[in-house]
Amino acid sequence: MDLFIKTMFIKVCGMRDSANIHEVARLNPDLMGFIFYPKSKRYVGEGFDPILVKSVMPEVQTVGVFVNEETDKVISLVRKYSLDFVQLHGNESPVTCHKIREIGVKVMKAFGVHDNFDWSVLDSYVNSCDYFLFDTSTKDYGGSGQKFDWETLNNYKIQHPFVLSGGIAAEDALAIKKICHPQLAGIDINSCFELEPGLKDVAKIRRFMNEVR
Repeated sequence: MDLFIKTMFIKVCGMRDSANIHEVARLNPDLMGFIFYPKSKRYVGEGFDPILVKSVMPEVQTVGVFVNEETDKVISLVRKYSLDFVQLHGNESPVTCHKIREIGVKVMKAFGVHDNFDWSVLDSYVNSCDYFLFDTSTKDYGGSGQKFDWETLNNYKIQHPFVLSGGIAAEDALAIKKICHPQLAGIDINSCFELEPGLKDVAKIRRFMNEVR
C-alpha cells in the first residue's frame, strides 16, 4: 500500500496564467496540463506563449489536452510547445492515438465513466496509448467538477494503467489513499482547486499534495 501511494503521480490541469503556472510548478506536481480546446473555460487561447510551457521546471512534465482535433494540428502544437504528453478527451480512435504516439509523445486517452460504462470499449486502445484517464461522463468534455462512483473502478480488469479524474477535491485526499486498484497510476485535479476557471488556488493544491503524498 505504501509503495502504491509513493508511485502515484499528480497532474494539475487547466493552467494558463503566467504567474500561476510558475507558482504551481514550484509545488512540483508530476504533470501540468494545458487545454487546447477552444470551447473550454480553461482554453489557453490562440496567442498562448510557448515560453510559458517550455519554462516549466524540467521535473514537471507538460500535457496538451485536445478534443477531436485534427491529428496534424495536434502534432504541430506538440512540437510548438515541446509537450511531453497528449491527452485526447474526445472521440479519438485508436488509430489517431497511435499516430500521435508515433512522434514520441506519450498519449493519455480519456473516457467518460458512468454506472453502466462498457469497459470493453477500452480493449482496442490498449496498444495505442500509455494511460487511460477516467473522467465523469457529462455532456461536455471534462471540467465538470463532478465525481463518478469510484466503486465502479472495481469493474476495470485490464492490465493497463489509468489516471483518476473528475471532481477530485481537497477533502478527497484520504479517500484517494484508500483506493488500492493496482492499475491506478495517478490523479488529475482541476476545477475544484480554482479561484476562477484557469486560475488555481496554490495553497489548496499544496495542502492536498502534502496529504496525498
